[in-house]
Amino acid sequence: MNGIIVVNKPSGYTSRDIVNIVGKSINTKKVGHTGTLDPMAEGVLVICVNDATKLVELLTDHEKDYIAEVKLGIKTDTLDITGTVLEKQTVVLEEKILKETLLNFNKTYQQEVPEYSAVKINGKKMYEYKRAGLEIPNKIYREVTVSNMELLTFDGDTFKFKCHVSKGTYIRQLISDICYELGVIGTMSSLLRTSLGNFSLKDANSIEDIKANHIKMISINEVLSNYKTIDVDAALYKKIANGVVYEENIDDLYIYFTYQNKPLALYKKHNDNKYHMDKCFK
Repeated sequence: MNGIIVVNKPSGYTSRDIVNIVGKSINTKKVGHTGTLDPMAEGVLVICVNDATKLVELLTDHEKDYIAEVKLGIKTDTLDITGTVLEKQTVVLEEKILKETLLNFNKTYQQEVPEYSAVKINGKKMYEYKRAGLEIPNKIYREVTVSNMELLTFDGDTFKFKCHVSKGTYIRQLISDICYELGVIGTMSSLLRTSLGNFSLKDANSIEDIKANHIKMISINEVLSNYKTIDVDAALYKKIANGVVYEENIDDLYIYFTYQNKPLALYKKHNDNKYHMDKCFK
């Protein structure tokens, strides 16, 4: 079994839990995911199996869509409802101001990486510093892009919004930044990832389906169908399989080679119309 399994992760499971469940169900240790979801979060988690694990890095770069809920008047150390409450206050907020502020976050900006994250500093994850009671050596910022911000519901002390974000965006931190601009405190109370790249909830398997081994798998050919695809003959197969540099005057960043319609290799453009092997599936 080689391909992609889209899972609708329930709240309460870690991404590693899902990887372990999939591996046990289909009896393989070659399983990886393409972007961590926090335990409290739900929704699309893309799992790569066997040969498709070579696509993990590529798929992790894809943009994502979320629906998030915010509880106003509470500030926590983890920036979500599972953390330790640091502060409480009564919040009075106008819906018009909230809508305007959300629209102002349709932008590219330098986002601070939350202290409770798995990003490493000097070989140690940031959350490990916090849990050990140590000072984090320095703040880390990443350029992120946010778009399609839209207020879905607002009832005075909670609101829900949807957004489309680039790789590396922390929704917890986005919410913290939004609250800062509003001059209030708030924390993420729920999070649903509705899509990652071309994969959405409609493609997703439930945990029950996976445990019962009733799994919908997406083939490598389907995953890479948006790339220029060349099905090679026997002569070119030998060259591509051995990593020969391939030249073609086209604008595509990637070329996907198949042999007899089976995955062979993914090549990436470097310069002067020269493509070099990026992934090999033979």
